[in-house]
Amino acid sequence: MEDEGGSLPGKSDFSAWYNDILWRAEIMDVRYPVKGLYVWYPHGFALRRHVYQRLRDLLDEADHQETLFPLLIPKHEFMKEAEHIKGFEEEVYWVTHGGTSELDVPLALRPTSETAIYPMYALWIRSHADLPLKLYQVVNTFRYETKHTRPLIRLREITSFKEAHTVHATWEDAERQVEEAVALYRTFYERLCVPIIISRRPDWDKFPGADYTIAADAVMPDGRTLQIGTVHHLGDHFSKTFDITYEDASGEQQFAHQTCYGISERSIAAVVSVHGDDRGLVLPPAVAPVQVVIVPIIVGKREDEVLAHAAALETELGAAGYRTKVDTRALRPGAKYYYWEMRGVPLRLEVGPRDIDAGTVMAANRLGDKSAVNRAAIVDEVAAQLEQFRGRLRARAEEDLAHKITLASSMEEIPGAVRAGVAVVNWCGSEDCAGRIEKETGAALLGSDVRSQYVEPDGGPCVACREAGRPALVGRSY
Repeated sequence: MEDEGGSLPGKSDFSAWYNDILWRAEIMDVRYPVKGLYVWYPHGFALRRHVYQRLRDLLDEADHQETLFPLLIPKHEFMKEAEHIKGFEEEVYWVTHGGTSELDVPLALRPTSETAIYPMYALWIRSHADLPLKLYQVVNTFRYETKHTRPLIRLREITSFKEAHTVHATWEDAERQVEEAVALYRTFYERLCVPIIISRRPDWDKFPGADYTIAADAVMPDGRTLQIGTVHHLGDHFSKTFDITYEDASGEQQFAHQTCYGISERSIAAVVSVHGDDRGLVLPPAVAPVQVVIVPIIVGKREDEVLAHAAALETELGAAGYRTKVDTRALRPGAKYYYWEMRGVPLRLEVGPRDIDAGTVMAANRLGDKSAVNRAAIVDEVAAQLEQFRGRLRARAEEDLAHKITLASSMEEIPGAVRAGVAVVNWCGSEDCAGRIEKETGAALLGSDVRSQYVEPDGGPCVACREAGRPALVGRSY
C-alpha cells in the first residue's frame, strides 16, 4: 500500500485516529462485505504472530499444552449448562443445514468453547493422577454482536481467541490457578509495555457459570477502559453438568474444579492504541514485525558501496536474531522515514558515505531519539538502543495511565474523573449502590478489589451509602 492518502488524524481525535491507523499502518482492512468481520494485512498478521508467540511461550513455560477443538458444537451439548447458555443465547450463530439438507442436530459456531471441550474432559479424566490438566487453544470464535462493531475491539468473528481451560482436584487448587493466570497476564502485558488494572468483576458481570471473574483492563487514549483479559474460577458447576469426575487417593469419586481464562486480539488493539502517536504505530521491540530498518543514504558516486554496507549490516543483525530490513526503494529518505514510522518500527539505522568513513551508523528510535553508534559493535549497540527504547515506551505508558486514574471520595467527583479516564472509589459491594453510582454519574462500576500500583488496597466509606467499602473501578468501557 504505497499511497498513504494524506496525513493521519491527530490522536486527540482517538476514534478517527484509530480507524485510520489500522489501514494506513496495514493492520486490518475493514472492507470485507460482512459486518463485524475484518481482514488481516500481512504486516498486521505478523504483529499478531509475534504477540501470540509471546503468549504461547508463557503458557508453555507454565506447563500448559496447546490443543485444538472443533468449531461446531452440537445443540444438545451447548444447551446443557443453563446459566452459561443464558449468557450467550443472544449471540450464537447456528448452522442448520448441510448443503440443502436440514441437519438432525443444529450446530453452534463456538462463542466460547466450554461446551465443546468439557464433554471430552469427562472422557479423559479418570484419576487424581490426571490432575491438574492445563490445555489451551488459539482459535476463532463467533458472536452475533449487536452493538457498534469496531476492528480488534468489538467483533462478530474474534479471529485470535486464546482460551485456556484447566481442571483441578479442589476449589483451592483452582483458586491458585486463577492467581497463576493473573500473574501470567501481568507478565504478558509487561512484555508489550501495556500497563493494566486488575479487578474482580461484580457478580452481575461475571462469566456465565463462574464462581467469580478477574479481569485486566487497559485505559485507552479517550479514557474508556478496554477489557483485555479475563480469568474465571468455575468451581464445580461445569464438572457437575458434564460429569467431570476423578477418583481421589481414597478411591472415592469427586467432582473436579475448573478455571478458564482468555485473551483476544483486543491485546493488539491495546498495543496500537496505548503506544501509537500522531505519526503512526509505535511498537514494542518484542513484537514488532520489523525491529530494525536500514535506510541507505545515497550521495554521489558511492551508491554501490553504501548499498553493500547496508546489506552487510542486515546480514549481521539478522544473524544476531533481529528482524531487519534494508529499504532500497527509489524513494527519498524522508518518504522512507514516514513509511516505517507509520508502521511502528522501533529502530531506524541510516548509513551514508560519511558514516562509512567515520565507522559509525546513525540510529534513530521511533520516539525520536537520535545518536551515532559504533559500526564495529553494531549488535551490542542495537541491543542497547532497543532496550532503552523499550524502557522509555513502558515508562511513557505508565505515566499516561497514572494521569488517567483519579481517586474519588464522593459522587460529585466521579463525572470529572471518568471524563479523563477512570475513577477509583470505595464501594460496599451492594448492587443497589452500584446502580446509584451509574444513575447519578453516568459511569459504571467495573470491578472491585482493584490491583494497581496507583491504588492503595485499604478501603474507606462507600461513595454511595458511606458504609465500609473497598477500592472499586468506575468508568466507561468499550
